[in-house]
Amino acid sequence: MAEQEPTPEQLQELAAAANSEVENPLNYKAPAVKSLQEIQELDQDDESLRKYKQTLLGNDGVVVADPSAPNVQVMRMTLMSEDAPHPLVLDLTGDLSKFKKNPFVLKEGVDYKIRINFKVNKDIVSGLKYTHQLFRKGIKVDNLDCMVGSYGPKKDEHEFTTPVDEAPKGMLARGTYTVKSKFTDDDKHDHLSWEWCLAIKKDWTE
Repeated sequence: MAEQEPTPEQLQELAAAANSEVENPLNYKAPAVKSLQEIQELDQDDESLRKYKQTLLGNDGVVVADPSAPNVQVMRMTLMSEDAPHPLVLDLTGDLSKFKKNPFVLKEGVDYKIRINFKVNKDIVSGLKYTHQLFRKGIKVDNLDCMVGSYGPKKDEHEFTTPVDEAPKGMLARGTYTVKSKFTDDDKHDHLSWEWCLAIKKDWTE
């Protein structure tokens, strides 16, 4: 039996219910921007500054990157659920348009998290943020705003995982959603924007 498609009025009710949940707005104030050279020259005898440098720069110190590479590279996105048969991974280094044609299947009502892997190649980036908006038939029904933090250049990838969220559930919630994701920073640089599709179904293999 075919699933019942929600009416525009029902979609509006779903959106209102999602937006009525208690939210924790990002009361974030951007720190003063320091260049990589300024960080390196901070007082070596100050223990708090030494830890600050190590937090941003790790043990690699200054990383010499490919000058043609962007400062921030978003490598991949992984949709993770303990109930899933396997992780759902998007490689964000290639053709992004294909994601809209191949929806991720997510079982209704399960808990899930999103993990973003990214690299910082040249200079410290302040206030990275991951956001996405969820659309159903052109109507926005949910959104997510996550502060990722400030990072320095590093040979290895950085990793950020969103808080646990719950997939929509119920007959009206089942269907295909368009997700518009964005990775930005304090300076409003759009390091990567991509769209992908999520199919909420009764079961993983349905």
